[in-house]
Amino acid sequence: MSDTPDDRLSPGAVPSAWPDLAGRLVSRDGAVAHLLPVRVYFEDTDFSGLVYHASYVRWCERGRSDFLRLLGSEHRSLIEGASGEAAAFVVRRINLEYLKPARIDDILEVTTRVKSMTAATLVLSQSVSRDGQLLCEAEVTVVLVSVSGRVLRLSAGLKARLAGKD
Repeated sequence: MSDTPDDRLSPGAVPSAWPDLAGRLVSRDGAVAHLLPVRVYFEDTDFSGLVYHASYVRWCERGRSDFLRLLGSEHRSLIEGASGEAAAFVVRRINLEYLKPARIDDILEVTTRVKSMTAATLVLSQSVSRDGQLLCEAEVTVVLVSVSGRVLRLSAGLKARLAGKD
């Protein structure tokens, strides 16, 4: 990229040709799902050259965050109280099963979908795969909580979008 005034971007600006860093929403088995590509970097691995177990947790967090973002529920808006009381999704429970290792420079795909939901809780099914081969599965329960610690109900709009009906 040249350094002419027309080519420089202001801080926070995104060029129009920039890839969609949030992944994409797709329809899977009649339900909405989210796909997020991830490249394995050196920092993601341990001394053996395999992906360190906590890296899968980070990638799943990114997948959940971008899934909600693309469905219109950005973390910043929730924290700022854009739709009422300031709130955030917090992890209540997480269960991971490691099936096969990933290595540096692998291109992985994090898939996130809703397994079930209640008034205030989402149970999300997540997987990390490489070329269609399942490497890790996760089941994550998140709860919408106000900054004061009170459990909040999911909005009807968000529930509809999560169910793929909006």
